[in-house]
Amino acid sequence: MSLIVAGTVRVPPENLAGLKPRMADMIAASRAEDGCLDYNYAEDVNQPGLIHVFERWRDQAALDVHFTTDHLARWRAAWPSFGVSDRKLFAYEVSSERPL
Repeated sequence: MSLIVAGTVRVPPENLAGLKPRMADMIAASRAEDGCLDYNYAEDVNQPGLIHVFERWRDQAALDVHFTTDHLARWRAAWPSFGVSDRKLFAYEVSSERPL
């Protein structure tokens, strides 16, 4: 059973430009992990500074390994200096998928 992690975080809009290179590093490192099927951040077009998070993982074991990586630790350590707040992420278990 695969997992989807989806939700949002907030960043003061004036800090977003400085955070984007770190976001790109986090995306690249996460996508390189075994079991990562998709990993994305996107700024909301109507709410500057609202970042949508979307991840797909092969299984819980792959996500568990992700939580132990150095790049995730560095990413979270950078949050306070950029004002990252209001983290609302949820994991969804996916038993099947189909094209729409």
